[in-house]
Amino acid sequence: MHEDDIEMEIEKMTIKDEAGRTLTCTVEHSLELDGQEYVVLLPVDSPVEIVAWQENGEEEEAITVEDENEIDLLFPIAKVVLEEQNLILKRSAVTLTVEGDLPDYNLDEDEGLEDIEVSEDEEELQFLASFYYEEQEFGIYAPIDPFIFLAKIDENNQPQLLSPEELEKIEPMLPLIEDQILDQHE
Repeated sequence: MHEDDIEMEIEKMTIKDEAGRTLTCTVEHSLELDGQEYVVLLPVDSPVEIVAWQENGEEEEAITVEDENEIDLLFPIAKVVLEEQNLILKRSAVTLTVEGDLPDYNLDEDEGLEDIEVSEDEEELQFLASFYYEEQEFGIYAPIDPFIFLAKIDENNQPQLLSPEELEKIEPMLPLIEDQILDQHE
């Protein structure tokens, strides 16, 4: 029997943010804590980040664009730039995403990969495209590691984003959950 012959039912959920944007995800893991069910979600489309490059002395510093107003300004330009690679940029809940096949990358050669220190965390990102807006350079990158996040299940069996207080409550468990999920994806 081939792997292709075995069809596994992958559970999907769609989460909605306060702005009404949605994000379809696969359920990677579920757990119960103090009577509340939580799910670890992985977006179906590829998450991306827009990064602003700013000179800091002799070095360039990468700063993730997180301000909604700034994203509103940059989104149309980023969308057009990514369309040239047959990628469709989306204003999804939780994160920006692209629909389509990301360019291949070779982990052995690290071609197209950059270790970028973003928001004090060093993260390995795949470069997708760059553009300028008002003489400022921006880059669009996709994280190499899976982008997973936690949501709680409400009384209607729908996923809900966690409040900062709820996230703080279960934060001590997150490294264990992330390690388990990353092990499953390797």
